[in-house]
Amino acid sequence: MNSYDAIIIGSGHNGLTTGCYLAKNGFKVLVLERRDTIGGAVCTERMFESPENPNGFLMDVGSSVHIMIHQTGIIEELELTKYGLEYIDMDPIMSYPVSTGKGVIHFWKDVDRTLESISKVAPEDVKNYKEFIDFWGKINKGVLKAFMTKPTTGGIIAELAKAQIKDGAMFKKGESTSGLQKILSSYGKVVDDAFDSPHMKAALLWFAAQSGPLPDHSATGDFAGWQSMLHQSGAKHPKGGSGMLTQAMKNLIEAHGGEVKANHPIMKILIENGEAIGVQTEEGEEFRAPIIVSNAHVQTTMMKMVGREHLGDSMFKKVEDINVGNGFGMVIRCAVEELPQYTAAPDDPYIHNGIQLMAPSVQYMKNAIGDYTKKLPPEKPAVLAMTFSKIDPEVAKDGKHTMFVWAQWHPYELANGLKWDDIREQEAQKIYDVVVDYAPNMKGKLIDWYIQSPLDIERKHGLLKGNVMHVEMSFDQMFMFRPIPEMSRYETPIKNLYLSSASCHPGGGVFGAAGHNAAQVILKKSKKKKWFS
Repeated sequence: MNSYDAIIIGSGHNGLTTGCYLAKNGFKVLVLERRDTIGGAVCTERMFESPENPNGFLMDVGSSVHIMIHQTGIIEELELTKYGLEYIDMDPIMSYPVSTGKGVIHFWKDVDRTLESISKVAPEDVKNYKEFIDFWGKINKGVLKAFMTKPTTGGIIAELAKAQIKDGAMFKKGESTSGLQKILSSYGKVVDDAFDSPHMKAALLWFAAQSGPLPDHSATGDFAGWQSMLHQSGAKHPKGGSGMLTQAMKNLIEAHGGEVKANHPIMKILIENGEAIGVQTEEGEEFRAPIIVSNAHVQTTMMKMVGREHLGDSMFKKVEDINVGNGFGMVIRCAVEELPQYTAAPDDPYIHNGIQLMAPSVQYMKNAIGDYTKKLPPEKPAVLAMTFSKIDPEVAKDGKHTMFVWAQWHPYELANGLKWDDIREQEAQKIYDVVVDYAPNMKGKLIDWYIQSPLDIERKHGLLKGNVMHVEMSFDQMFMFRPIPEMSRYETPIKNLYLSSASCHPGGGVFGAAGHNAAQVILKKSKKKKWFS
């Protein structure tokens, strides 16, 4: 039996981030992945090969846009460009074509260029946007630092205080109360209060909604405020597809003597005397190591792989009660004959460089949310499109294009006896039809598609109820409350069993922070062990 220093369950980007840091610090790492491809929800697969398209299309089957990981320093610290990773800038980061008439708002990395674009469609909000970015930018310097360490009750407050000392007062004189109110407010109210133009309100509300909670949830204001950080990092897409990030991480681990194995689904974590000592696969194969790290969903890890017998009834119930929500959204991965030509901006040369936001109004989104709360798919979904073949011909080498279209709000559990396997295609068509509404040239231009309903997402990625953030990103499940207070510092009641997934602080998205933080906890404890051994 091979000897390992650490076993990582799951090859999602957070688990691989942990594995990379451990490998670079001399640990022999073994990563075991359930599926036949590496990368979890940061993975790219070749699809739709045909005589007309012999190279097929490189389709992301999970996350596509990489923003937050570029705010962390992880890419640079791990030197992932040495292992095959190459990023392409998405600039503008996102664009909002108006649904009636002409005009498009481009949100560039450069603030001044963004303000110039806003001035053409929503001149009343040029000053408002600048003030919005300035206000939230100061706050989020401290928030980001708090995201990059294990959460403590005073951690977020301490980092905000440090940022205030270093960068000057967070709030203008006499505005601290109203400033704090914004932080504790819902992102729907934050956007509504900050802007006048219906186009700006719709664009920024829809982008903020990508974090998960509904717009009226309290203490979510910074989901809108994080817009300020886009102007720091920009957005990027790996050349060759989103999965090139996790492939580079795999390459790093292997270059440092580790192993990454696909088709190794874990049935249980081996525990003796309250201590994790290894794992057993569904085929009965066993692997042992003194450190076990689970990148799987917290409920899958603790309730299935560990089990009630090792947790006790009280702790098992706490994990069981974590709010996973009722679905999030769904996505169609399309191979298409050509790119959308938006009626609002038919000849715009920049719109396909980044995300294309299609939500005509705030009320339009409220209608979709109304359907969602009734456990029904939205009659008219809000969507965002990503057309990476425009900036990366590698993903569609035969001259055609890729178009990924994400939509919200789609409940996992449906009312009226509906079942996702029965309605997935008609709901996918609704999503495609929204693109056609904005870009009529796309009618009849679909070559093929890969549909991912909330149920499909759960089946493929193990993301329970199709929640791409693992568990709800509500304030009561953030920071030291995520996933539960007893496990918020990446450790579990089982000795030497750690968590590193998006179930942990600071949550989901292509961020890597949970994996980074878990690695720092493990490395610190390992140094102590070596010191006293």
